[in-house]
Amino acid sequence: MKIDTFLAHYRIGENPFGAEEARNDPVFDRLIQDDLSHPEFAKVMGQVDRPGTSVVFGEKGSGKTAIRIMLANQIARHNSEHPDRLVLVVPYDDLNPVLDRLQATCGGNAESALDELRLEDHQDAILSIAVTLLNDAILGEQPNDPTTATKPAHQPRELKKKLRKLPRQARVNMAVLSALYDNPRTGSVVRRWRKLRSRLGLGLLRPVPWAKVGIALAILAALGIGAAGVMEENTEVREQWLLYGLGLCAAGAIISGIAWIATLARRSALCKRVLSQIPAINRTPADLSAIFEELGGSGLSGQPLPVENSKDGSENRYQLTRRFVEVLSGLGYAGVVVLVDRVDEPTLVQGKADRMRAVIWPMLDNKFLQQKGVGIKLLLPIELRHLVHRESPAFFEEARLDKQNLIDRLTWSGATLYDICTSRLRACQPDHSSVGDDSGKSLQLMDLFQPDVSRDAVIDSLDQMQQPRDAFKFLYNLIQEHCRLSPEDDPSFKIARITLDNVRRAQAQRVQDLHRGLGPA
Repeated sequence: MKIDTFLAHYRIGENPFGAEEARNDPVFDRLIQDDLSHPEFAKVMGQVDRPGTSVVFGEKGSGKTAIRIMLANQIARHNSEHPDRLVLVVPYDDLNPVLDRLQATCGGNAESALDELRLEDHQDAILSIAVTLLNDAILGEQPNDPTTATKPAHQPRELKKKLRKLPRQARVNMAVLSALYDNPRTGSVVRRWRKLRSRLGLGLLRPVPWAKVGIALAILAALGIGAAGVMEENTEVREQWLLYGLGLCAAGAIISGIAWIATLARRSALCKRVLSQIPAINRTPADLSAIFEELGGSGLSGQPLPVENSKDGSENRYQLTRRFVEVLSGLGYAGVVVLVDRVDEPTLVQGKADRMRAVIWPMLDNKFLQQKGVGIKLLLPIELRHLVHRESPAFFEEARLDKQNLIDRLTWSGATLYDICTSRLRACQPDHSSVGDDSGKSLQLMDLFQPDVSRDAVIDSLDQMQQPRDAFKFLYNLIQEHCRLSPEDDPSFKIARITLDNVRRAQAQRVQDLHRGLGPA
């Protein structure tokens, strides 16, 4: 029997258990509004408008990515209902750009790039994503991922009005943050920064350079002296006046030129110092120098630029983050939520536990995880849990995981998996209502089995799968095996107990081999 024939009997339009990744699962997209999730989801989420940190460890297929998507969806719903208490979601789930840039600065050496990865690099990358998202909204441009639910909820016109009401210093701070971290999808960084500066109502921030003033004054003085010399009747005196004028003009030009060159050298040196400290950000010296020239000394004065000027290299990033949160507060935002996921997927990591450790350990710092107005949601592979438990007491003193809403292991009961699988069956029905016998009864997972199959037996089978992904694979293979054993001309639409037992044993063995590292999936 064809699987489509079996599913059509129950008015199921598509296989509910075919997808293996939440990002590409149309059934999950339809269920996301039903709030059917892990029992500890509320702990991970916390209070939406008071962002807090959570650390979750889970097996592959345990639903970490689904939780991330549900977190973003929950915040988007909150934003639509509370426009005065918005929350900006920063998706930090693709680490490839950061790691690739660090690898390039290390001459292509992967191990060196991971060894040199710092907390500051993560802070820079997160600020870059956050600043770019806000600037996209201010300028009315689409974010890099138009399908994401993380873009700010304001419309450009609303943001423009709110921006103009911000204190001038807050707008200057936003201009400096954009100079350092804005990462437009296309086009010139400098051109976009100038457009943003106009939206911020700042105009030209730089003062008139003293070098140009000196040259202008020297020329005026020379012209005045020259004019006085022309009026002299004595030829020798007139020539002397003209020589004085030309000499004064040349001296002014030389002095002003030296001052101008010194200004360029200082700005170039500052740009090099900044760029050497933000290797994770895609910036060129020319772009940064052009923007710093327009910011001028007044715009850069007192700014915590990421330069090597303190023992704690991350302190200036904390200050920049606080300034960004202050700007958001003036625009009606209650805070920022950073979603960290898929740390085992970057090309440089290749799923290796020691490489994941090198990426994540810098972020396990209590000061970083407990920033006011910033919630870090770390959705981490179970391999890192094993490494955490081997760490020293000094590590736990620094990380203070006891304060981070820690979920030591994301586990699922058979009963919860049963409810999720039943919901997926219903979501694949056109009317989401009844079984195939027109009884009007809501479809249950048990409706697929023969009467001698007990509910407890099905729940126990799902409990042995442990994770949603493995539960879906189990049911997919169960339906496939049943259809293989049932002839098309005399189909049976109820799964037998012996089929359940055989598939359960095979899938339970597969799950055990996976956990012991003996099988791929």
